[in-house]
This record gives sequence, C-alpha cells and structure tokens, in this order.
Amino acid sequence: MSESDKKPMDDALIRPQIVPGVAQLALYKMGKSQLDDHAAPIKLSSNESALGTPPAAVAAFTSVKDHLHRYPDGAQAELRGAIADVYKLDPERIICGNGSEELIGFVIRCFMADGDELLLSENYFPICRNYALSVGGQVVTAPETHFVTNVDALLERVSPRTRIVILANPNNPTGTYVSATEIRRLHQELPADVVLLLDGAYAEYVSVDDFDAGASLVDQHDNVIMTRSFSKMYGLAGLRIGWGYGSQWLIDALQRIRVPFNANAAAMAAAAAAVRDRGWVERAKAHNTRWLQTITETLTGLGLQVVPSVANFYLLVFDECPGKTAKAAASALEQQGIIPRPVGGAAGTEHDVLRITVGNDEENDAVLKVLRAYLIS
Repeated sequence: MSESDKKPMDDALIRPQIVPGVAQLALYKMGKSQLDDHAAPIKLSSNESALGTPPAAVAAFTSVKDHLHRYPDGAQAELRGAIADVYKLDPERIICGNGSEELIGFVIRCFMADGDELLLSENYFPICRNYALSVGGQVVTAPETHFVTNVDALLERVSPRTRIVILANPNNPTGTYVSATEIRRLHQELPADVVLLLDGAYAEYVSVDDFDAGASLVDQHDNVIMTRSFSKMYGLAGLRIGWGYGSQWLIDALQRIRVPFNANAAAMAAAAAAVRDRGWVERAKAHNTRWLQTITETLTGLGLQVVPSVANFYLLVFDECPGKTAKAAASALEQQGIIPRPVGGAAGTEHDVLRITVGNDEENDAVLKVLRAYLIS
C-alpha cells in the first residue's frame, strides 16, 4: 500500500452524513412500564386496553402457530374483508399496516417533499413530526382552545406550502374531540391539493352523537384518509396492527410504497377476529364510559380539573389546585405501584398536567384512592 492509499488517522472520525431532517430528531420517549420497588405495577401510562384482548382474537392468534414458516397474505384480504364487513366499507379502499402510525408515515412519504409543510394541532402525535422532518418537511402547529383543536387556528396557518393536515380525533393527550360539523368545515376550507388525515386511534370509544370518524368524508373526496388502530379498543398493542380507509386513488398511491408483507400473519388473524367481536367492543366501551364519568365526578369534587374526555384516558390539570402539582401526584401514584404518564410537549409548557389511562375496576379504584389522599393531604 502506498502512502497515498493510507487513510488519514485524524482525531475526528469521518462518518457518513445523516440526512439533516433525521439529524434534528430527538429519540421518542416512551412511558414507563416498570417501577423499581414494585414487581407488578399497575401500568396506566400507554392507553392500553382496560379489559385485555378479546378471547376470539387470542384464539385466532394461536391458530397461526403451525404456519409461521409461511409468509403472510401480502394482499391482506381476510383482514380487509373483516373490516369492510363490520364498518360497511369498500375493501379495495382499505390498507393495513404495522400499526396505524406506519400508515401515517406512508401518507407523509407520498405527499411531502423538501420544504413542504405539515400542519398539526398544538397537542400532536410526535411521530407525525418525526416523519415530516425526515423527508425534509417543516412542521407548523396551531394553538388549541381549552385543550380542544381549534379549526379556525388551523385554517389561519394554511399556506401555499401546506401539503398535509393531520388531526387526531379524539386527540391525545387531551381526550377531546372535534365535531363532525367542524371537521367538514375544516375540509371544505382546505385547498383541494392538501391531504386531510383523520387519525382515529381512539374512535371506538366515542359515544357522543356529533362525532364522525371520517368514513363519510372519505367517500366523498379524494384528499381525505382516516386511520384506525387495533392497539387500544381491541387490546392488540403488542402485535402492531392498524388500518386506513381512503379514496381508491389515494390508497393506490400508498400501496406503491407499502412492502408486500408489512403486516404479519398473527396480527392480521387476531385483528380480523377482534373486529368481528362486536359484543366485546360494546362491553369495553360501556366500561370506559362508566368509569370516565365516575373518575371525572370524583376528582372534580376534590377540586381538580379533569379535561372532558371521550377516549380511554383522562387529562388532569393542576393549574388551579393550590399546593398540588402533576409531578407530586405522579410520585404519589408511583409510590403505590401505579404508573401514570406525565405530559411534556405543547400541553406541558403552559399547563401542569398528568395523563392517566382508564384501567379495570380495581385499577381505577386504586388510582382514585391515591389521588384522594394526595389532594386532601
């Protein structure tokens, strides 16, 4: 080897350059799942199913064990058919993914490029921002009003560079929702070349009359897609499976970048069984609605603000609770083996808040016992 062929041995290493958008991303911080002093803590930090997984889904999951040497159905036919049957949708316009967040990534990759803008409400799913920055996009946020997405504020921030608006409905971590009328107004006033993505990860829990997850809007327009998750209501968070529904044109675009086997066989089998178990859904929904009312009445009676929620979690606001803080409340819960989710990001900058998942009966009773003791101490 000649002297000219030798690599320089500088102190500073020469490495490949990370794409600028990726380089500015922070690592996603997940909620706690363990506590040092508790072998089996009550985990209420991730909005998981209070009742577990439907038995029919467990049976379907188990049935796949003898076929693990086979690739899953790349066409996702069984699951798409089950979703279509239950929700009365066109199966050809359904796409499934490794969680609904993968589908959100597909939309951003399809419709955003360097310098384009993604428009989000103040309290947004952080992964949306990550996807946008990774393709060289910019993120624009609109302030909320009393923890509710403000449609006027979103519309005021639409620019010629806006390519996608993502609206989580119900939203996380607030649990609040935007009415069907306001969603339609938002879409009507958006430019026709802007995609409106309605993220309905918690839609199955909503029981109010003026809510629409988005299917009717999708059926009327090419630039709307709704996404849904099997992680929450259906208790399949560990399998990572979700779905989306859009116009044929839009779904065809997403299919161009979907790898053939992005959803695994066990996840699709369990999800197909789960979505057909409507009795399970009604029981889980009734449980959630009953406990949201009990929790809200109990804690507001103790002087704590509970943001009105239609999802399977609730946001506690300590702003007007003298001498009490979300951090101290979280500590009190953790000391008793209960894991809540302290909220950072947009909400946490202006408000002192704590998010807690609706658990089973025993778990909810335990939370109320600890918070009651903390608030009256």
